[in-house]
Amino acid sequence: MMILTKNKPMIVSMGPHHPSMHGVLRLIVTLDGEDVLDCEPVLGYLHRGMEKIAENRTIVQYLPYVTRWDYLATMFTEAITVNAPEKLTNIQVPKRASYIRIIMLELSRIASHLLWLGPFMADIGAQTPFFYIFREREMIYDLFESATGMRMMHNYFRIGGVAVDLPYGWIDKCLDFCDYFLPKINEYERLITNNPIFLKRVEGIGTVTREEAINWGLSGPMLRASGVQWDLRKVDHYECYDELDWKIQWQKEGDSLARYLVRIGEMKESVKIIQQALKAIPGGPFENLEARRLNQGKNSEWNLFEYQFISKKPSPTFKLPKQEHYVRVEAPKGELGIFLIGDDSVFPWRLKIRSPGFINLQILPQLVKGMKLADIMTILGSIDIIMGEVDR
Repeated sequence: MMILTKNKPMIVSMGPHHPSMHGVLRLIVTLDGEDVLDCEPVLGYLHRGMEKIAENRTIVQYLPYVTRWDYLATMFTEAITVNAPEKLTNIQVPKRASYIRIIMLELSRIASHLLWLGPFMADIGAQTPFFYIFREREMIYDLFESATGMRMMHNYFRIGGVAVDLPYGWIDKCLDFCDYFLPKINEYERLITNNPIFLKRVEGIGTVTREEAINWGLSGPMLRASGVQWDLRKVDHYECYDELDWKIQWQKEGDSLARYLVRIGEMKESVKIIQQALKAIPGGPFENLEARRLNQGKNSEWNLFEYQFISKKPSPTFKLPKQEHYVRVEAPKGELGIFLIGDDSVFPWRLKIRSPGFINLQILPQLVKGMKLADIMTILGSIDIIMGEVDR
């Protein structure tokens, strides 16, 4: 005689410091055997009050903080932090500075995608790529270190330009890296893309339709993997991306495999962008050298505080005008934006951060419902979150 018992669903906490978890994210998962019934992400373990800190710092004082949001794509957080006041106060960026920024941003994009690829593969059981990506990523960090002095937290971008010009020989070193790195991406593809075990783990897992991607407000590779050709570098025409020849990477399927293919393709396109920018980089100043006279007195002297330099050493009195503006860039994880409200003071009145990881993470519970427990790590890995920018 068999006694039939109705099993109660089991609730598991994939805890904030679990070896398989990316950063301090906690997932409260409701399981029926191996099937996921429900999943609730718990955020806030890495909340540091970044938006509040910004309200009593000048922009230049705040720049060292911003690299701690998305600490794998640090150049992008700096770019958005200086782009916002540039647009707000209508500051021009010299051509050379703009090209230097493009090169730095695309190197940072490659570094971010590499450090997505390694742990993502480790999550689904492939250890080898993890060691490969660190070999290449180290070279990018060497380039960063020789240009900015820091490997990860660069503090390199400034309002109206960059902090220092590229050092002697840097461009050749960077071109050498590009020549070295392109075959390496093909090596990753030979190793991973057609691997039957890998395909079993990612094909059809975590599928997002085109409509869902748009309605959930997804951006970046999450959106482009679902068949939406939307890249802010093409849409907003910021910096000098229009002068270079490159294509938007996108896929139709919308599953974890499509997101992997989009990111691999983006690394190739980034190398192409860097190579073109290095060859076309113009001479000239690397920072905006203008001085502005803001509140005119009767007969003001040059050395009074009525004149303000706006570049590398912005005056302590550099005020943000009483306006508001939303600025966005295409970060590796999606649309990174800042909504900045000036208040005629040296501090922003409000600095709202629209971090892509936070908004892409919203769709996780819907994606994992009805999946197996082992698929949670695949789906979470393919979303590519960094808790620093999710919690801010």
